[in-house]
Amino acid sequence: MPLKAYGFHPDAQLELLEAGYYYAEESPRLSERFHEEMDVLVREICERPVLRRMFDPPARRHFGTRFPYALIYVDHPDMIRIIAVMHFKQRPGYWRHRLE
Repeated sequence: MPLKAYGFHPDAQLELLEAGYYYAEESPRLSERFHEEMDVLVREICERPVLRRMFDPPARRHFGTRFPYALIYVDHPDMIRIIAVMHFKQRPGYWRHRLE
């Protein structure tokens, strides 16, 4: 089964880059591991987008296991839209305006 297409909201892309830079300051390898985990989450979402429960309709979230981040996404008929790369300590719902 082919993977569903995906795209990042520009603010989510920025969050991903900023988190990677943060971890790179600690260690380049740590940043690599962070990006590897995010790649795995994206692939799992694209393989089975409805597997994750809705937590704030229409958004779903998929948690990482090694880093305190979740990908917040919406499953559209033609693609997955990743709307936030949310740190666990981030204010809940800060990304809701991105749904518009």
